[in-house]
Amino acid sequence: MKANSDLQEKVLKALHWEPTLDTSQIGVMVDNGIVLLTGFVDSYAKKLKVEATVKNVKGVKAVVEKVEVRFGIEDEISDSEIAREVVNALKWNWEIPNDVIKVKVENNWVTLEGQLQWNYQRETAQKLVDNLVGVRGVNNKLTIKTELHDKIEKDLILAAIARDWSINDDEIDVTVLDKNVTLTGLVHSLYQKHQAEKIVWSTPGVWYVDNNLEVGFDD
Repeated sequence: MKANSDLQEKVLKALHWEPTLDTSQIGVMVDNGIVLLTGFVDSYAKKLKVEATVKNVKGVKAVVEKVEVRFGIEDEISDSEIAREVVNALKWNWEIPNDVIKVKVENNWVTLEGQLQWNYQRETAQKLVDNLVGVRGVNNKLTIKTELHDKIEKDLILAAIARDWSINDDEIDVTVLDKNVTLTGLVHSLYQKHQAEKIVWSTPGVWYVDNNLEVGFDD
């Protein structure tokens, strides 16, 4: 029980440290390293900020995120207005090819569909939408299909992970099957787990990453 209360206090302090968040509207419950977040925020970007902040707290094994996005009447924006803003944001970003991404908006939820060559393009499209006013959530269905035909080298991925100062690579294994990469083993934080996956996505030719890394902690 003390471990739960200690971790809860750490999570609350981390949230309080973020100046953009009103933590009086956010609830935190902890059970054996699993953090349940409840409450509401006034933008989707803040909802993502809450989750990212908690994932970076040492001792957090998993996050169950049930924070709602609530707008005031004056902040409500129609689906058609949001769709127009999304299309314009994608159009004017030089990193994303024109007319590749299909956009659907329903009840302020945005769905992105299409194929891109690089994961950074997928992430850029997601971030552009995340920060738009009026968006309640994003369903990112964008897939990666590069034209590169070179074989993905397992050793190159392992070397890239080893170069990252924040990751202990001794307990990480990489399996490559065609264009798909699977990560297994142990890391010591959710940040390390996501960072390892990010490194794999930066490898040319990768279409899919199956991140099976487990989060454990030193006693």
